[in-house]
Amino acid sequence: MNWMQVEQYLGGDDRCVLPLGSTEQHGYLSLCVDNILPEKLAHDAAAPLGVPVFPVQPYGLTPYFRGYPGSVTLRLATYLSLIRDLLDSLHEQGFRRILIVNGHGGNAPAQGLAGEWMADHPDAQVRFHNWWNAPRVWAQVQATDTNASHASWMENFPWTRLEDVALPQEEKAALDLDRLRLLPPKALREYLGEGNYGGRFQRPDSEMQAIWDVAVQETRELLQNGWVK
Repeated sequence: MNWMQVEQYLGGDDRCVLPLGSTEQHGYLSLCVDNILPEKLAHDAAAPLGVPVFPVQPYGLTPYFRGYPGSVTLRLATYLSLIRDLLDSLHEQGFRRILIVNGHGGNAPAQGLAGEWMADHPDAQVRFHNWWNAPRVWAQVQATDTNASHASWMENFPWTRLEDVALPQEEKAALDLDRLRLLPPKALREYLGEGNYGGRFQRPDSEMQAIWDVAVQETRELLQNGWVK
């Protein structure tokens, strides 16, 4: 879209989608998994509704992965200021219903910021949508394989894997997340290894497409019906 098309759109609708991501290690998968998934999901969900999707915010909060090359993190204060600026800017333009499609669990502080921001902007609504653990998506994941986690099969879609990268065939036992959360970056890398928190590294694409279809529908329904009138 160009600016004139956005202006025309705002004459009849005030919804938009803002994907949030992170650039960080995902084992054998792309460093951009958490950017690719929320942005593609937002487009797939919003396209039939004609709702604009803004570019994904590609850097988030991932200090624990600093031991892995290519993992880029922001400081918490920087990140919250950035999210506030984005919401302020969208509001100034005329958007009043903003769906945040979040692709990275570490970005959770942005959800609290959104609540604070709405209290200061009572004419606006912000929905914070962790797409991967939304009720129906998570149910589909669990029905497929209960051993599912960061950098495992549940993030391995055709659009997140890399060409000419061979994936292990074995299933990795689920790691101790409580221990992980207490480790500094170097020790975390030593404990975690290639980056998978637990689970197989890949499952059939037909199973992944079934999960994706649920994710698209669940996100689209939020765009359509997830607002207070």
